[in-house]
Amino acid sequence: MDFTCPPENRWVKMADLIPWDIFEEKYADLFPSNTGNVAKPLRMALGALIIQTKFQYPDRELIDQIAENPYMQYFIGLPGFQEEPPFDASTLVLFRKRITSEMLIEANNYILNHKDDDNPPPTDSGSGDNGSAPSNTGTLTLDATAAPVNIRYPQDVSFLNEAREKLETIIHRFCKAYDLPLPRRYKKEARKAYLDYAKSKKRSIKKVRRAIKKQLQYVKRDIGYLEGFMADGYAPTPKECSLLYALLEIIQILGINICWLCPVVT
Repeated sequence: MDFTCPPENRWVKMADLIPWDIFEEKYADLFPSNTGNVAKPLRMALGALIIQTKFQYPDRELIDQIAENPYMQYFIGLPGFQEEPPFDASTLVLFRKRITSEMLIEANNYILNHKDDDNPPPTDSGSGDNGSAPSNTGTLTLDATAAPVNIRYPQDVSFLNEAREKLETIIHRFCKAYDLPLPRRYKKEARKAYLDYAKSKKRSIKKVRRAIKKQLQYVKRDIGYLEGFMADGYAPTPKECSLLYALLEIIQILGINICWLCPVVT
């Protein structure tokens, strides 16, 4: 069925901001075409998971939405509108095994980095109260308000404690929303370890490092739980994606290997 997507549509705009060919080349090994089945293109997999993350659709709802929405079909790279779903629920599971959270973040960064290109720069004489506030174009895929620039110095133990508490809140939200059993989070032990450090007056380098190591262990464990939830198909909210992105940046700054946080199954 022929369908022309207007260029001002948000899905068309977002699709134009993501360099799909770069992703295809960079992650070609994750989508081999030499198998017995016809391989789905990376754009379809990545685009579908971006849509799911944005709207928090369950798998079957996502498939129905894409089947009914020509703009979403354009976003995932279909040449024209089709009434049949381009993939099924089992294929979506395979998508999640290959598309990591880092790839979603990378695509989101392309959108955010070009989001301001449509807004004209402020003029020297137009900074008064008469200026109107910029409107929300609705093209944000994942909220990245917690960028690394807003994060305190990585060795701030209080930051790691706050991060752990926020992760515990997200885990609780996941389990309540999807009726999942709560994993053990060591909340009392982690809180006691932080308070012991916070109340100490003399903080040697050894004590600081020990406190950081303890809190990082709790943070990594909680992120591991969340990665497991996402691998099973449970999508985080945009704000939760923002927090996870910031935490991964901090852990990288601290020199911690995070490859295990984003498993890829080929």
